[in-house]
Order: sequence, then C-alpha cells, then structure tokens
Amino acid sequence: MISIPTELEETRAAALLAVSPIRAADDTTKADAKFLFNAQRTQAGETLPAYFLVYFLLVDLLGFPNLGKFEKIAWSVPIDFNGRAFLIEHRKFGVGVFAHDASAEEDQARQIVALISSGVKVAGPFFEWLADRAAREGQLNVANRSRELYDRFEFFLAAHRRMAVEAGERARERRIEKREIKGGTLEIFHEPARELRRNARWLALATIDAFFSWTEHVFIHLAIITGAVTSGLEVAKLAESDWQTKFKQALDLKDPRTKSLFDDLVVIRRQLRNFLAHGAFGKRGEAFDFHSGAGAAPLLLPHQADKPRFALTDELAFEDAAAINVILGFIDHLWSGCREPARQYIQESELPLILTMAKDGSYGRAMRSVEDMEKLVEQLSYEWDRSVNMDW
Repeated sequence: MISIPTELEETRAAALLAVSPIRAADDTTKADAKFLFNAQRTQAGETLPAYFLVYFLLVDLLGFPNLGKFEKIAWSVPIDFNGRAFLIEHRKFGVGVFAHDASAEEDQARQIVALISSGVKVAGPFFEWLADRAAREGQLNVANRSRELYDRFEFFLAAHRRMAVEAGERARERRIEKREIKGGTLEIFHEPARELRRNARWLALATIDAFFSWTEHVFIHLAIITGAVTSGLEVAKLAESDWQTKFKQALDLKDPRTKSLFDDLVVIRRQLRNFLAHGAFGKRGEAFDFHSGAGAAPLLLPHQADKPRFALTDELAFEDAAAINVILGFIDHLWSGCREPARQYIQESELPLILTMAKDGSYGRAMRSVEDMEKLVEQLSYEWDRSVNMDW
C-alpha cells in the first residue's frame, strides 16, 4: 500500500467496501499446503479488468500482499473469499483468478471478478492520481512506432516511383477506340500515361504526408534520447505542439545544413501538405478565381514575391521530384553526425523510449558512439524479451 493524499482516503475506503468480502489472505484462510503450486486457472478470471488496474487496486491502494515473481508469474496476490483461499495472478498467458478446484469453484470465481471489477470502477480517482504522479516523475515508457511509420513512407515512395517510371515508358502510347453512333463513327483517344502521371502525383502527395507523419513521431523520440525532454508532462506538451516546434527540439538550427533543410521542409509542408489538409482550399485563397476583363484569374497571382518554390497547379500537381529530393536529403542528414547512434535505437530497435533512462543519463552515455548504442539496444532487447516471457 502506497502513501496517498488525504483526499483519496475516501476512495480507498470506498474501494475496500466495494470488494468486500474479499480481503487479504491470512493464517485463518483455508488453503491446501501446496495451493501456491497447484492452483488452477478459472474461466471466470479471463474477464478480469486489465492486469495493471487489478494490481493497482489490490496492492497499491488496498495494500494486499504481493508474493512477488515466480517462473512465468509477474505477481501473485493471495486473497480470502468467504474464508477460502484464491489467487489473483498475472501469468504469461494473462491475469486470472486461480482456485483449488477450478471446475467446482467457478461460481465463487465469478463473484470475485464482479467484486474486483466494482473496486476498479470506484478506484478511478486513485488511478488518475497514480498516472499523473508517474508522468510528473518521468516514470514512463514512450511507444516507438518509428519503423512502422517509416515503412509507410517507403511504401508510398516506391509506389510513386514505379508509377512515374511506367508513365515515362508509356508516354508515346496511344489507343483509339471507335464507337458507332448515329450519323457516323466516334473516335475516343486513350493515353495511359496521363492517368499514370496523375496517379504518380497522388502517390507523391501520400509520400510527403507519410514523411511528415513519421517526423512528428521521430522528433519527439530524438528529443527524449538527447535529453531535451525527460518528463511525461514535457513529452505530452511536445506532442501537442506544431511540427516546427518538434523539429527545433530535436535538431539544432544553428547548423547551416539543418537550417537550409528546415526552410525547405517548412515550404513543402505549408504549400503542399497543409493545402490538401484544408480540403484543397489552402489558407491564402489558393482555390479562388476573381472576375476580370481577361476572364477568371487566380486570386493568388504568380508574380507575387513569395511565389511557391514547389508550385501547385490546377491538377494539384507540383514539383514532386524536387520536394522528394529535399525529403530524402533530410533523412540522410537526420541520421548523420552526432545523431547517428540514435538511429540504432529509434529506427531499428522498436524499443520504447524510457524516460527514466533519459533523466539518469543512460541515453546520453550511449549516444557517444554507434557501438555504445548497439550495446544498450542489445541489453534492453534481452531484458525486454525476458520480461515478456516472464523468465525471471
């Protein structure tokens, strides 16, 4: 049982009442001599709330004893239900209620599940306080989906390139379809390259969108692994910020190459991705034509001083090759120099970012070289696998 604020004592009392008559097992509880080793999993136990909520309720809030780890068991809490011993355990195949005779004690197990579920509902304010405390103290892991997001980017990039190549190869291809109509013959000309070029443009837009999605994720992890942010609150604030703020937390704009790439990427993001994100209307009247003696004219005239470097056209086309070349150049730059070791952890390992390791300098030491980071990744991967398999 952990120390809690005074205002949560009522929650503790209400949770204890909600799970009654469940109580911590003691010397008066009836149990077979080898119950800890022979306990059987009940079917009812499969419907328990999430294992961590059960643990927080019974151990942290109500103070039930935890017997600790055993082979393939993460934690074990013996309980007394109407004088009879049961176990609430988190084993390799999930949390459950374990009994002396599972088939004969299913009804009791169902009652235990119902009571614990009620206790979990009542304990909501405690769970919120626990999570908030963990966030403030940096006792968090941050999910790492960098590889999957990058795979998405590469998928669209490869598809775009294939489509563009095919459009070039079929540039001279023409097909004439003749249809008999009243009064003569109608000839319809088909040019496959036109449709292929259009599809290639769409895929290029999807590629750019996937790139910015990936960087939004990677920049946060870079900020963690370099020690720029070390608490859950800082990570949450950064996650809510715009792309440019994330970029500046992860990379140093004092570096000329970084600054040049940043400027180009801001242009691409503003003129392409944001344009489409706002329903192809943009923010500066890109979708408007005004009435004139010359006919309809675009509201955003081409002579303006800040003419787009990656120009949009009537068909939502743009200089996709130039934009994608900037993106590829940035990716190479991102994982170069002092940031090269970070690639081993963020992009290759799929391990979560552990805020306590950012705070205690573990990541900082590993960032000294690729070899140091590879050692850390190998060690953590081994420990992660053992934890998943409950090999203590």
